[in-house]
Amino acid sequence: MNKEYQALKQYLQAGESVAVATVIDTRGSVPREVGAKMIIHPLGAHVGTIGGGCGEAEVIRAAMDVLQTGTPAKVRVDLTEEISMDSHGVCGGIMTVFVQRWDP
Repeated sequence: MNKEYQALKQYLQAGESVAVATVIDTRGSVPREVGAKMIIHPLGAHVGTIGGGCGEAEVIRAAMDVLQTGTPAKVRVDLTEEISMDSHGVCGGIMTVFVQRWDP
């Protein structure tokens, strides 16, 4: 069992709700493949990655909203911005990440 599923099991057995973020679509060059998962705890800790950088921070912010409302969300992570000295994580593609709350 990989670390994301182990963490999900531990959180749920401990009675804690978490958000699960899953890459569901990719176009172009992106850091992770369809199916990549990240578990986000309500206090902001996370296990796994959907690619890091600003895109991952965007997904974590969306996960916090999902944890509050219980309403699943799709997050479009656009990594196509122009490369500059200030750009981090520009891969040239776009990912769609589905975020849902899991309750014990």
